[in-house]
Amino acid sequence: MSKIKVMDDILANKIAAGEVVEKCVSVVKELTENSVDAGSDEIKIEVKEAGTKLIRVIDNGCGMDHDDAILAFQRHATSKLLDEIGLFRISSLGFRGEALPSIASVSEITLKTSTGDVGTKIEIKGGKLVSDEASDARRGTEIEVRNLFYNTPARLKYLNSMYSELANICEYVNKMALSYPDKKFTLISDDKVLLNTDGSGNLLKVIKEIYGSEVARKMRKISVFNDDYDVDGFISLPEVTRSSRNHMVTLVNNRVVRNTELNRAINDGYHTYKPETRYPIVVLNINTDPSLIDVNVHPSKLDIKFSNFEDLKELVRKGIKDVLDKALLIPKIEKKNEVEKEEKPKVVLQQLNLEREKVIEENTIDYSIFDEPVMKVNEDITDYNENVKDDIENYSKEKKKVIMPEMYPVGLAKGTYIICHNELGIYMIDQHAAKERINYEGYLKAFGNPLKGSIKMLVPLTLEFPSNEFIIIKQNIDVLKDMHFDIEESGINSFTIKEHPTWIKEGYEVESIKKVIEVLISEEKHFSIEKFREKAAIMLSCKMAIKANMNISMEEMEALINDLRKCDNPYTCPHGRPTTIFYSNYELEKMFKRAM
Repeated sequence: MSKIKVMDDILANKIAAGEVVEKCVSVVKELTENSVDAGSDEIKIEVKEAGTKLIRVIDNGCGMDHDDAILAFQRHATSKLLDEIGLFRISSLGFRGEALPSIASVSEITLKTSTGDVGTKIEIKGGKLVSDEASDARRGTEIEVRNLFYNTPARLKYLNSMYSELANICEYVNKMALSYPDKKFTLISDDKVLLNTDGSGNLLKVIKEIYGSEVARKMRKISVFNDDYDVDGFISLPEVTRSSRNHMVTLVNNRVVRNTELNRAINDGYHTYKPETRYPIVVLNINTDPSLIDVNVHPSKLDIKFSNFEDLKELVRKGIKDVLDKALLIPKIEKKNEVEKEEKPKVVLQQLNLEREKVIEENTIDYSIFDEPVMKVNEDITDYNENVKDDIENYSKEKKKVIMPEMYPVGLAKGTYIICHNELGIYMIDQHAAKERINYEGYLKAFGNPLKGSIKMLVPLTLEFPSNEFIIIKQNIDVLKDMHFDIEESGINSFTIKEHPTWIKEGYEVESIKKVIEVLISEEKHFSIEKFREKAAIMLSCKMAIKANMNISMEEMEALINDLRKCDNPYTCPHGRPTTIFYSNYELEKMFKRAM
């Protein structure tokens, strides 16, 4: 007698549910994507007890007739993928035909649907059909999922707290609203509205609805393309950051995707503009021919494979960098007034206390001073779009680079901050951060300039290393020679350095050489010349910078400011900290009650 048997559908669906329906948010995701695929422009999502008791999704899509409604709960039944060829040109969000039967196997489902004629109402419990009857004829679909995981207590046991489950649902619905600004999304939790977009197609309005007007004001349009990909969306100014990567939303043909390499390309675009441990708010939609991507990687459909991926990453990185290069990035210190507090829109995650950190919102840039667009607090986001439409649409196109304003030093505060002024207001410059930036750009250019010479050391420097480090150095010794180090093997596991590049500061020769070699060793796993030069430049720029609590003369202040203004990016140090902050004349007068 054969030992191998075909599983019954209910058991197979329960197993599939382990991959498709991991959490409450998985159900919300699958049902919402079905609504989008049905052509809906209004989608209402209601949950109770974070989805464990009830998940209800109502849409105004095409609906289903009776036969399709029954068939939808059979495994691998779908209207979105008809043949093998279609597998390589998937344009719908769903296509596997696993979601509904998997959800039905671990819950109690009520489905009401209609194409506009006679409606159908179906009830399913634990994967078994309980009732099938006629219903009202409202075009669209309403589906209720109750008592999720009631028959799989082990999975119910491993759910996160209600707080975490609801946070995951909010995060997903927020991303869907960002993916489809032309659709109206409503999210209700225990009778409380958490999100309500208007479906106008205005992405910036959706960003405002989710993050508030303060963040929306500090978003910049990005639009770049190559032969294969068209990337557009919004990126935040470096002063607006989060501690989590979750706010870097990447979409491919409006599909929310998860890709570590894309996130790294985004961060590379912000390189030295922000701290490494902080992440920007980004919404990028990548449009491409479906044949150039593969979404059939994982049941969650979050993972995706790209053709010509390196070109796409470079397009994203350079596009972001170009936008930031054209922006004035000196934070302006403003005192928040009561009007701003009253009119600030509610943010979903703040309502739920899911995100306790605060954006660095006190630092805002007064773009009006430098002929840049600014939105007043009480201004509607639509008005803002109309007022600066040309600036936003052409932001990454031919636009003159904003340079750091000229300013004049008057003194030093706390031995660290240079106080400057001009006709616009008062500036404070962190002397250490400013010198770091100057050093960094100088070292970076020097590392890549073969015309720079070398200096003989009075006493050759011999350095010994463990055998594993010795091998790494030996493997990359040509890199050091290209940077004008005269280095050669000398005995067991040791090197002798007779000459060093001219850019190494006198008196710091030994320390600098050791640090450069330390960086070379640390890059063993993912070594590249560019990355090595970058890290070495950052390390040396910090070591050779003016320290805090170090008094410098007025002449040194003036020289520092002039050198800073010559930098490609004078606004942040290599670690992403601001070099300069600004107090406008108006804010100063307000503080002294000279202005209202």
